[in-house]
This record gives sequence, C-alpha cells and structure tokens, in this order.
Amino acid sequence: MTGNAPKNGLRILVVEDEVLISMMLQDMLRELGHTCPHAVGRFEEALKLARSGDFDLAILDVNIRGQSTYPVADIIAERGVPFIFATGYGLTGINPAYQSTPVLQKPFDLPSLAQMIATARSRSQ
Repeated sequence: MTGNAPKNGLRILVVEDEVLISMMLQDMLRELGHTCPHAVGRFEEALKLARSGDFDLAILDVNIRGQSTYPVADIIAERGVPFIFATGYGLTGINPAYQSTPVLQKPFDLPSLAQMIATARSRSQ
C-alpha cells in the first residue's frame, strides 16, 4: 500500500462515470471512515491516477464511458494496491482473468461495500 492511511480508514480511489453513483459511493466511504482523495469518471484520468496517485485501495467501475478499466486494474495490481470492481453485471460480466478480484454488485448497500473493502484488504496482506 502507498503512504500512510488516515488513522481510522483508507484513502480510496473511485473510478466511476455515473456522477450520482460516484457521489453516493463517496458518501458511503466517508460514513465507513474512509477518505476519497480522487474520484474520476474518465479513462485517461483513471490511468494517470493508477500510475501515480496516492491511495490505499481502488474501486473501479468495470466500464467507464465505453472503455474497460482492466488496463487501470493492471497498473494498480502492479503497484501492489488492492482493488475492487463495481458492476451491474456481477461475476458474469468480469473477464475470466480477473475472476479472483472482489466484485461489488450494483446496486450495493453500506454493508456490502464494507464487506468488499475488508475482502480486498485481506487478499492484499
């Protein structure tokens, strides 16, 4: 993981192109005690932050504006930072190469978000 996490939570990168979902997700993360230093909805911004952003975990919509976020996930994985895919398609919508990645099924609630964050963190330790 990069840097030092806030005392009571993680710094989480959110990659989501639906503004309302992104805002809801950021609110939920704050409620869980995490911070969201970066929330982006464009592929190029996501790639840039994947390479050099300072975060402890990422939540990636599988498809943003018609582009797959798998290249973003690859960069994040190379950095050793855990990530979660968010999708309305469930596991069937995930590329088989990523089947072991935690998947947050849309629509989701606070308990399922907390569970996926815990799952992603435990896999990275």
